[in-house]
Amino acid sequence: MTVGQRAKQPTLAQLRAFAAVAEHLHFRDAAAAIGMSQPALSGAVSALEEVLGVRLVERTTRRVLLSPAGERIAVRAKAVLYEVGALVDEAEAVRAPFTGILRLGVIPTVAPYLLPSVLRLVRERYPVLDLQVHEEQTASLLDGLAAGRLDLLLLAVPLGQPAVTELPLFEEDFVLVTPAGHEAGGRRDLPREVLRELPLLLLDEGHCLRDQALDICREAGRADGVPVTTTAAGLSTLVQLVAGGLGVTLLPRTAVRVETGRNDRLATGYFTAPAPARRIALAMRTGAARAAEFEAFAEALREALRTLPVRVAAGIPAPVPP
Repeated sequence: MTVGQRAKQPTLAQLRAFAAVAEHLHFRDAAAAIGMSQPALSGAVSALEEVLGVRLVERTTRRVLLSPAGERIAVRAKAVLYEVGALVDEAEAVRAPFTGILRLGVIPTVAPYLLPSVLRLVRERYPVLDLQVHEEQTASLLDGLAAGRLDLLLLAVPLGQPAVTELPLFEEDFVLVTPAGHEAGGRRDLPREVLRELPLLLLDEGHCLRDQALDICREAGRADGVPVTTTAAGLSTLVQLVAGGLGVTLLPRTAVRVETGRNDRLATGYFTAPAPARRIALAMRTGAARAAEFEAFAEALREALRTLPVRVAAGIPAPVPP
């Protein structure tokens, strides 16, 4: 039977509901992710099973599992939803740039420090753009970009993803944050080797900033056996642990003023050049329909970020204040 002869066809709502369940393997979480009630989502998945004539989901009292057919069809469903999203993007891009919805994903170690500049830029320069911000960790953002749930990402690079194009924004140094009175606090000539033995506090697993900090420590010669204490889910908590004397940590330069500026129990130390650093970029799907629009947005954002203590990409570096 051909597609044209089939009496019933899956709807986009059914495919979206099933794709959400396949991603979250939990009906309540899937419903919340796509803004649908749990009964409606469950009904949509059941309707899709009826239309296709196969069982997609195995429901138990504790968890949700995909059937073998469900695993195969989940891949197809995500591909269909991606193409539909691309179709909508194409229409929006043709109609007018910087209009419609822009779904921006941001990592937690960037969001509090760069979003004020991003929101100000959108408000002043693109007033009809409907910016929707989603704060998630890198792996979730990349999944959202691939699935068409997100349009553009603001995160640390390089990503090493062949289907993702990076639009560099800036590079920023890492700063050592210590308790007040620590021998490394207040110094501006710290060698990287200081990280070999210090009691280091880092973010939980899943944060790219944790991996970057560990890479810096390994480059400095820190042995794998030297313990690293991990107790914080966010930078604010991490800094409070440092203020309490539990250890030291590394902060990106853009976060220093926000996280340490009003706490007299903290001190900062700066590394000798070249200091350990991270690169921040916008990332889009390679070949995205709105590629020209996103590239223009990246250029405008570079200019907007020149007042921050960063080295802006693709131009004259911004001055880094002392």
